[in-house]
Amino acid sequence: MLTSDPNLLLSMLAVWAAPRGIGQYIRQHFLDRTFQGLYHANAFDLGLLIPYFVVLVLLASYGLHRYILVYLYYKHRDNRTTEPAALFDDLPRVTVQLPIFNEQYVVERLLDAVSKLKYPREKLDIQVLDDSTDETMDVARNLVERYAALGKPITYHHRTNREGFKAGALAEGMNIAKGEFIAIFDADFTPPGDFLLRTIHHFTDPKIGMVQTRWTHINRNYSFLTQVEAILLDGHFVLEHSGRARSGVFFNFNGTAGVWRRKAIEEAGGWQHDTLTEDTDLSYRAQLKGWKFIYLQDVECPAELPVEMTAFKTQQARWAKGLVQTGKKILPRVLCSNAPWRTKVEAWYHLTANLSYPLMVVLSVLLLPAMVIRFYQGWFQMVYIDLPLFLASTFSISSFYLVSQRELFPKTWPRALIYLPFLMALGIGLTVTNTKAVIEALIGKESAFARTPKYRVESKLDKVGAKRYRKRLGWVPWVELLIGAYFALTVYYAIENENYITVPFLVLFVVGYWYTGLMSLLQGRFAGVSLSSETHTKPFPVGV
Repeated sequence: MLTSDPNLLLSMLAVWAAPRGIGQYIRQHFLDRTFQGLYHANAFDLGLLIPYFVVLVLLASYGLHRYILVYLYYKHRDNRTTEPAALFDDLPRVTVQLPIFNEQYVVERLLDAVSKLKYPREKLDIQVLDDSTDETMDVARNLVERYAALGKPITYHHRTNREGFKAGALAEGMNIAKGEFIAIFDADFTPPGDFLLRTIHHFTDPKIGMVQTRWTHINRNYSFLTQVEAILLDGHFVLEHSGRARSGVFFNFNGTAGVWRRKAIEEAGGWQHDTLTEDTDLSYRAQLKGWKFIYLQDVECPAELPVEMTAFKTQQARWAKGLVQTGKKILPRVLCSNAPWRTKVEAWYHLTANLSYPLMVVLSVLLLPAMVIRFYQGWFQMVYIDLPLFLASTFSISSFYLVSQRELFPKTWPRALIYLPFLMALGIGLTVTNTKAVIEALIGKESAFARTPKYRVESKLDKVGAKRYRKRLGWVPWVELLIGAYFALTVYYAIENENYITVPFLVLFVVGYWYTGLMSLLQGRFAGVSLSSETHTKPFPVGV
């Protein structure tokens, strides 16, 4: 409400005109033209600014793509698949494949869940495909023998070599599989009892080659890290998968918690192990053959999230490298295919999304010198050119994941606001690890399939009682700490020059790099400290 009190108006005007007040700040930085025209960019400046803006524009394009996925999600909401078009009069035979490798802590939980699947016993085969080299072999074999003695249709298969890694195990299992359909679950998953009955009837349509379900998270509330990881995966499984599926473009099988038509796998060329994301590779090959995929957002399959930073980074790096490898292999076929142009564009953004990590490294190097140059060029350019590009490339991340939480948790989604700054910071902190993975993919450097260690840590009553599956830290955490220090210097420079608008963005870089670096270095230092008196420390399941 406006006031007519002249004294109050004069007081407000005095505050506005104070030497260090906001009015003085705006006049000095935005309206003062005293030194306008004195600065002229030279060749050195242009050599920095041109790649700086190229990187910003490219990152902004990937940011805008996230907005497009949200748009597709809501535009095609009527295309959401819930119920099958028809039901099988006679249920088909299904083979459940369980590829495992050194999973002694979670294999019992997996087999317990799979043994409870509601499906006619005479129509079901369960294969434990074990490539393990440790105690998991004895644990898994004993469990299979126990369940087989109880009448469960389960068999144990162990390979003496890991040729082809997971893809090789799945391919070898298919050679002896009896099912017309293949359901796949990784070791850390616990499919609900009605999983097969809720998915299999969608294959009454002979054009359907694969049905994917949504991952949920057993240990979502275990730690701050698992909360952020859960939000990251929710964005993928709500907006990315649903947006693509509903709009009729290609999307991918996630390697687990899904069911394949065996014929679709065979026609697409089978499981191939020349990429680390054999699931995405097969998905694109099958869809190029004309097979249709279905995504069931309402069918949930719980899984365990990594509880250690290096385990999480290992997982993300494998996915980043694998998607780039798949892009190199598959994108030429997609672009030369008869697929609609929107499918080709979406495939491009999907399979090249991880190129944003090397771009972030370049941006990290150029940010401070570019800030100095842009400061001397004037605030107008920084506010009206740089800032929108930053917003397009960064704020799209927060809005993307916020929408996914609103869809999943309509009553409690505002709680996700607490995690969003840390989610953005964690995404930045993964830059070094994922850039290394992307570069390896681009130059064709091969690497083994690095499994993500899981410890059956489900609640705060549990602790990680083993170190054998921990990855070596290497040099990456130290580089992350060094880059974080560089951005701390950038924050100092911004504050000294009263460039306050950029400070929140720069702080995200500091927090992200220091958080991932310190967590990687400190994890396991306090492994003997229990979160509770109730712990699981035995190296294999009780009773085996």
